[in-house]
Formats: sequence, structure tokens, C-alpha cells
Amino acid sequence: MGDTATAAPTLGLTRPNAALELPQISFAAKDIEFSDWHGDILAVAVTEKDVQPQQQALDSNSKSLFENAVLKKLDGQLGGLLRAAAAEEEFTGKPGQSVVIRVQGQRFKRVALVGFVARSAGCLQGLGESVASLARAAQATSAAILVAAPAVIRQELKLNAAAAIASGAVLGLYEDSRYKSEWKKVHLKQVDLIGLGCGPEVDQKLHHGNHLSTGVMLARDLVNSPANVLTPAALAEEAAKIASTYSDVFTATILDAEKCKELKMGSYLAVAAASETNPPYFIHLCYKPPGGNVKTKLALIGKGITFDSGGYNIKAVPVATIELMKKDMGGAAAVFGAAKVLGQIKPPGVEVHFISAASENMISGTGMRPGDIVTASNGKTIEVDNTDAEGRLTLADALVYACNQGVDKGF
Repeated sequence: MGDTATAAPTLGLTRPNAALELPQISFAAKDIEFSDWHGDILAVAVTEKDVQPQQQALDSNSKSLFENAVLKKLDGQLGGLLRAAAAEEEFTGKPGQSVVIRVQGQRFKRVALVGFVARSAGCLQGLGESVASLARAAQATSAAILVAAPAVIRQELKLNAAAAIASGAVLGLYEDSRYKSEWKKVHLKQVDLIGLGCGPEVDQKLHHGNHLSTGVMLARDLVNSPANVLTPAALAEEAAKIASTYSDVFTATILDAEKCKELKMGSYLAVAAASETNPPYFIHLCYKPPGGNVKTKLALIGKGITFDSGGYNIKAVPVATIELMKKDMGGAAAVFGAAKVLGQIKPPGVEVHFISAASENMISGTGMRPGDIVTASNGKTIEVDNTDAEGRLTLADALVYACNQGVDKGF
């Protein structure tokens, strides 16, 4: 194992707010009538097929805008308030549309209609995000999600529908306020799914969805972090935390510049050469499933450039958006977010190597120049026509390292 990374000073900016509360939601799948649910906001997921075009409803003298039996029943229970609100807001069930009304004399305080489509898991995640956003605006502590017509969810999506909705509900509450003096409190603590099945299998999917969201939030936190806080050393530190938290399945190897030099990672080190304040760290997390019995070995390799100036081929404003180059480690963020998910879910039969060659791409007298020739760890020589090609240069040595782990596939 290589040396432990030491985080660099933050140049006057304090560390992220340790007191900040991340969304923590309990999920449950229930097989009950909506009228029996007790809580703050009952959100009904509606498609365009569930709602009549308003002109058609007027022409037919219909007493309801709704084609769906569940919506008709709910509207009847509310004395037509739902129909009136939907008509006033011109709600048609399109994705992105919503209507919220306060109700009296019910076990729930509010009812929301949320437009959605069920084309993919991403659409179902979007449904969860929409409901979470409405719950946040209402300062609700509990919410239920009822799909008015569960049959619209294709069979191949049904098994993972609960996971997608759950992850969306958590991510819908995410807001990066770590560097603010004030932030919005998260009130939502309980989300129930009604009518999408129940039992151990669905409960497991809900847990998986919740775990998935924690990995995505870690990735978002990393990408949103400023470059004077998330240095290569700090990124290595975050990866080491994952290995420490899930030490039953993870090991961490952090290589400093000297160790990388011994491995002849000339392509990677050429990029890092200009950064005198924040040295590079090569990060390798290895996941091994409980009980062993590995059938497949995979590698996930992510670009880990914590700030990319472009080097001597500097990113010129305004088209190059150099101010966004703190996000150039997004690949590494995704990789380590995935690592956190695996640490929680612990899938069997697969060994996964999470790899990132973390570095800055800066400008100095020690940095690489256009026209330089460098040698990667597999002996291949590379002529650097443009110093802003740092991603390919760092990934070259990362890919060689991954291949040396004996993986079957790399991504």
C-alpha cells in the first residue's frame, strides 16, 4: 500500500460544513387503499392517458376530467376539488406538471397530481424527484406515492420501479449547501409506495434505491467541491474513507508520485509535473465480494483531474469555461460514488477495481510543453501535441494499471 495522502491547505476556505444534514428517508411499500394512508402529502402519479382533454370533457358534459378509476374515486372522496384544481391549472398529466391542494377531513393533509411517463427507469426516478420537491415545498415529513395506473409501467421496469422512485425521492432533496452559512432543513423522513407491490423483494429494491442515491450524492458533492478543497490528496482521502467504512469488502492502495515513478507512469506524471503545491495521487480501491467465489473481474476507471487549466494550451475564455474545470474529476466522482454503492449492497460473484489517476493540470516551468514526448507504463511513447489532452494521458497509465490487475473488462 502506498503512502497516506495529506490534504493540502484550503487557502483560507474552511472545510465543508460538517453539521450539514444529508437527506435520510425511510421507505416502505404498502398494499393499502389510498384512503387508509395517513400522512402529509398523497402524491398521485398521472399519465396523459389518465386525463381527458378538457375540451372533450366539456363537449361530452362529463362530470370528471379523469379517465382513471382511482382518480375518479379520489375526486369523489374530495367532493370534486381535485377535478376543479386540475381544470384550473390546465393539468393534462404531462411530465413536469403538478397540482397540489390542501384537503380537510381526510387522513392526509394534501393531495398532489404529478404528471409522468413510464418509458424508463430514469422517468420513474424523475417521478420520485418531483414528489420530493413538492414535499419539500410543503415542509412535509411524510409522503406517499401512488401510481394511478400501475399497468403503464412495463413488465421489464416493474421489478426496479421501487428502486428508481426511491433513489429519485432522495436525490430530489439534494442541495449542495456545504459552503453556505444557511441552508434549507430537510423535513421529509418517510415515503410510502402504494400499489407497486410489497414483500421482501420490493423491500430489497427500496433499500437498493436508497443506497444508489447515497452514491450519487457523494459524486455530486465531489464534483461540486472547489479545487482548493478537493485536491488530489483530498480525493484520495475520500476514497480511503470508503475503504475504511466498508473494510469487510474493500481495500485501498494510494500511490504517491515516487511510487508512480517506480511503476514508470510517465504519461500520468507528465500531466502532474506542473503542480508543485498539490502533488498527484494514484487511487485504487478493490472490492471483493463476501465469501469470495469471484466469477468476473471488472475495472471502473475515472478521470481525476481536480483542476484543468489546459496547461500551456491554456483554456481561453469565454468559450473554454475554465471556471468549470473543477468538475474535470467527474469521472472519478462517478467511480467512487459507485464504489460506495457496492460497499452497501455487496453484490456477490464480482470483483471490481475502482481506479483514478488524480492530478491537477497546471502551468509552471516544470510542466510538460506542446511537442514533448512521454512514455507510458507499458513502454508506449506519446507525443503531446496539446497539453489540454491531459485526460488521455492520465487514463493511459490508469488503463495499463487496470489491465495488470487481470480484469476481464474495463469501463
